[in-house]
Amino acid sequence: MFHAPIRNPAPETSEFATTLTTDSTLFAEATRLVGLGAWSCDLATGQLSWTAEVFDLFGLPNDRRIDRREAVALYGEESRETMERLRAHTIATGTGFAMDAQIRRTDGSTRWIRLTAAARTEGGRTVALYGTKQDVTEEHARWERLRRMAENDPVTGLANRAQFQARFLDLPEDHTDLHGITALVLFDLDSFKQLNDRWGHAAGDACLATFAQRLRQAFPEAPLIARIGGDEFAMLLCPRTPCAEGLLRLQLRALLAPVLWDGQLLPLGACAGIGLAQPGASLDPEALFVRADTALYRAKRQGGGHLCTGD
Repeated sequence: MFHAPIRNPAPETSEFATTLTTDSTLFAEATRLVGLGAWSCDLATGQLSWTAEVFDLFGLPNDRRIDRREAVALYGEESRETMERLRAHTIATGTGFAMDAQIRRTDGSTRWIRLTAAARTEGGRTVALYGTKQDVTEEHARWERLRRMAENDPVTGLANRAQFQARFLDLPEDHTDLHGITALVLFDLDSFKQLNDRWGHAAGDACLATFAQRLRQAFPEAPLIARIGGDEFAMLLCPRTPCAEGLLRLQLRALLAPVLWDGQLLPLGACAGIGLAQPGASLDPEALFVRADTALYRAKRQGGGHLCTGD
């Protein structure tokens, strides 16, 4: 007797349609969950096509046509320049690119997006670009927190010793980042160990944080202020700062005012040494540091609250 081969029955049309619908719904929900949208641009017409998620990223209503010039204007200046350069290269070569870009939504808030792009070609010529845009603001915030933890002193919020080393001491003579530096000021808090011993480390931390805040407020134009040791601080000054020694002497009383902590006024004292850059000469960071350190040592020998300028 002939037996026909047994085959799995075909799915019911309604069941198959339901599966497709479910998959589409899940995909749409997943892309919304991660802030992922798709886009395309017809190069012949300049017409942009966005999914609803991209409109949401930029804070624009999704029931309107979007002009590319309007969209590009929402990018931060640096991101816009990078994107336009990569876009031109993609059009010319048919390759793709990926980048993180900063945008400003129409409500004024700033976001970070991850932009990917690929080229569609016909006859060896790029005719369209397409890709995805995804909100990565939280990811950037996490990386920024990690970067700050690595680069900043946790007590004062200032740059740490490693950053002072990388952004100043380790730079070669006459590096472009040194152009315009007019002085280096080194501070050493007076009797800081005794303060810790008497009132505790929490009180000491409060004095460090307060001194750092006062430095930032008194010298907002300083290119770099760092905590380079337990009770040691360093500050670079630039041409926008008036006479370094004169301004420091004016600010010293405010910088060293007692610190209110836990209902008590804690004494705050410091010595300072100023190393002045030689006008018209290339700047040697190590030599400037030695001048400031020598001046600081001389100020400390004179007693608390003194300020000296290096030769």
